[in-house]
Amino acid sequence: MATSEAFPAVFQALRALMIEAAPGMVITADTDCCLTLKTTWTEARTGEPAWFGWLALKKSYVAYHVLPLYSLPELNALVPASLQKKRQGKTCFAFKKIDPALFEDLRALTQAAAAQEAALKAAIG
Repeated sequence: MATSEAFPAVFQALRALMIEAAPGMVITADTDCCLTLKTTWTEARTGEPAWFGWLALKKSYVAYHVLPLYSLPELNALVPASLQKKRQGKTCFAFKKIDPALFEDLRALTQAAAAQEAALKAAIG
């Protein structure tokens, strides 16, 4: 069983994964416990860049959010069964340890979401 002592390493691995998988996004927050990626364009409703991804070091897991899953429900078809087991809610995947196979599935999902940036802008832009 993973302990919270492993979570900083999990966070760092997921941080690198998110940044690499979504190269067109902008880092708007980057600390030891939080990473936020947003779009380069401004969302009409809020006047702010749209949220793309969010990573947080929590007390009992590391949370990896792929926000386009909320606005583009068709992306849900790309979530493999392996990741469904880690899913919490619509956009969050919870990890307690580094798992290379799961992380590759997450990389593919994040890349697919980033590739849908035009559709995301059309949906919420």
